Amino acid sequence: MKKPPSEEPQENLTVTPPKTWAAGVPAVVHALEYSLAQTSPRETAVDLLTMNQVGGIDCPGCAWADPAPGHRHRNEYCENGAKHINDEATTRRITAEFFREHPVSELAERSDLWLNQQGRLTEPMVKKPGSDHYEPISWRGAFELLAGELKSLASPDEAAFYTSGRASNEAAFVFQLFARAFGTNNLPDCSNMCHESSGFALHETLGTGKGTVSLEDLHHADLIFLVGQNPGTNHPRQLSALEEAKRNGARVVAVNTLPEAGLMRFKNPQKARGVIGRGVKLADRFLHIRPGGDLALFQGLNRLLLEAEDVRPGEVLAHAFIESDTSGFAEFAEHTRQISYEEVLRATGLTLREIEAVRDDVLRSERVIVCWAMGVTQHKHGVPTIREIVNFLLLRGNLGRAGAGACPVRGHSNVQGDRTMGIWEQMPDAFLDALRDEFGFEPPRPHGLDSVNTIKAMREDRVKVFLALAGNFVRAAPDSEVTEEAMRRCRLTAHISTKLNRSHTVCGETALILPTLGRTEKDFQAGGEQFVTVENSMSEVHTSHGKLKPASPLLLSEVAILCRLARRTLDGAPPLPWEEFEADYGSIRDRISRVVPGLHDFNRRVTRPGGIRLPNPVNEGVYPTATGRALFTRNTWEMPEVPEGHLLLQTLRSHDQWNTVPYTLDDRYRGIHGSRQVVMVNPEDLTALGLAEGDRVDLVSVWEGGVERRAEGFQVVPYPASRGSAAAYYPETQVLVPLESVADISNQPTSKGVLVRLDPAR
Repeated sequence: MKKPPSEEPQENLTVTPPKTWAAGVPAVVHALEYSLAQTSPRETAVDLLTMNQVGGIDCPGCAWADPAPGHRHRNEYCENGAKHINDEATTRRITAEFFREHPVSELAERSDLWLNQQGRLTEPMVKKPGSDHYEPISWRGAFELLAGELKSLASPDEAAFYTSGRASNEAAFVFQLFARAFGTNNLPDCSNMCHESSGFALHETLGTGKGTVSLEDLHHADLIFLVGQNPGTNHPRQLSALEEAKRNGARVVAVNTLPEAGLMRFKNPQKARGVIGRGVKLADRFLHIRPGGDLALFQGLNRLLLEAEDVRPGEVLAHAFIESDTSGFAEFAEHTRQISYEEVLRATGLTLREIEAVRDDVLRSERVIVCWAMGVTQHKHGVPTIREIVNFLLLRGNLGRAGAGACPVRGHSNVQGDRTMGIWEQMPDAFLDALRDEFGFEPPRPHGLDSVNTIKAMREDRVKVFLALAGNFVRAAPDSEVTEEAMRRCRLTAHISTKLNRSHTVCGETALILPTLGRTEKDFQAGGEQFVTVENSMSEVHTSHGKLKPASPLLLSEVAILCRLARRTLDGAPPLPWEEFEADYGSIRDRISRVVPGLHDFNRRVTRPGGIRLPNPVNEGVYPTATGRALFTRNTWEMPEVPEGHLLLQTLRSHDQWNTVPYTLDDRYRGIHGSRQVVMVNPEDLTALGLAEGDRVDLVSVWEGGVERRAEGFQVVPYPASRGSAAAYYPETQVLVPLESVADISNQPTSKGVLVRLDPAR
């Protein structure tokens, strides 16, 4: 067994020039170095050679789609996926002895990196009221304790059931069924904090909350926009798809506040030109936009397209499509023609010539795709921005046909599948009706609490029990100090987890750690060996089969934990087949097939190579909107006012990180080594602020009413961020994001638009 670190890694910042290309041989070397430091060569080989293969382990990292069967590389994974899967497969173990040696108060002071490196959780643990230590508890005792707390609540709405995208479809379906049978729609999830704005905008305008494109569409687009995205770090296999698109003649426009290596040049380590050559240039244009300027950019483009139609009537806009498939065009056009180019340029920081050049790219392209991620969604006007992107696609008929469409890129393995399975506090009546008809009970109808409102409810003692299916809620959530205070007010907190994280150290009066199998591990139940399913960003549902021996004989699967808890909590009312579900996950899929549209004959179809592509009504010319057509919208925006001496901060991940968990203190592509306590600022802004490289500062966020939040001890790094902005790593800077600072309509935290000043370090 590989020994975990006993001491915190020492921070010693060195800065090198940012990389101008991504992947290549260094990516292979770093992936193998990290993997072999975690687990054995044999297990590393098993993981990597079966990862993302038919009948293999689905990568527990990002949600990027796999190539079609027969077109997958033998090594169908990226650097970060290899690290992530072997981080889970680590041979390091956390036992009861570890918790005897480390009180909760000490663990709460440890870094995210150190906590993760201690290894896999191996047995259920409880922290009792008044104690500062976790101690072992039997599974029976853990279920009785948690079930007793749930049954003692004055109302089911005093419990919250949180889910991360790591959960399988089967576990997610059982989880939401349990919560609703218990009597609540309090189902906050990680989507509330990453792509909620996408869901609201797409539902309103197209009638579906999902993207409309496939991997094949991306390969055959003429023009691809990457907006607010860093694929080189957050979903590196997208680079291979972009390489294929470039080979087929596509042009790529990158829109970002930071130049990212993965948007410039890609050296595919699976091809000779990526090993010994210069690789492939990806971005034909880089629009170095100001934070939150994306809405203004697409409004400027849309006005330019309307004016191009004036010059060349009948040659620019898709009039037949607009007439047959959309509503609201006249009102949209009238509004858009009044958009001020002066305001567009002020908001974007771009020149009119730059935007006109992109317009010309659009006019030369028959098939256009717009991809976006959290650089768009995590702004106050995230929903209007995505609605404006839809306007842009509608103008030239770039929806519902091959090689074109909307592509929100989800950042976690099964976050989209969780939503399909019913993990949402606002599931529509059609889904709840299907649950009722299938299981014979009336699900609750009032909307439940999302993540932000769950924190508020815990803070106000309206939620007393918090149960998390995977994830690291206190680090993913905004306003860290407020979130932690709220969590500590709970009577009981419980986490179904594979590894230790900070959420285990921020405890309610009583706290449970319920250790579970990882996706890499074999899962044997009474009905034999089981597999699970997941859904990727492009609505493809496929299987994942664990290959490794479980980390401990005391581990239970997610499904087993939830089914046993449900039996003890509900006492047979309503009478649901929990034992059957635990014994055979196929029985869960049978029920899913009768509840979720598109998953009929689920058990048979999902085992076919490539699995099931869920239907998207837009691609059938159907729009489940209020008008039955795609909707043009009129969108307004206000750029945040940035007083003199302040900057707009965006939180982001380093390259050596997955979600809330850093793997090292390095960010190789950005040239940051040996520290995460850095703030990246444009050199001209540093001069204006009277700061120099290496200065130590505190980041202070400013919110309404003069309330200030502080992140202490950051070193200044000159970096080509867009003027007036700064960037620093998540989750360390989540403390700066006010709980009340949320996107209009979606209630998503605005982690990409935090007003800060840089004070000398205290």
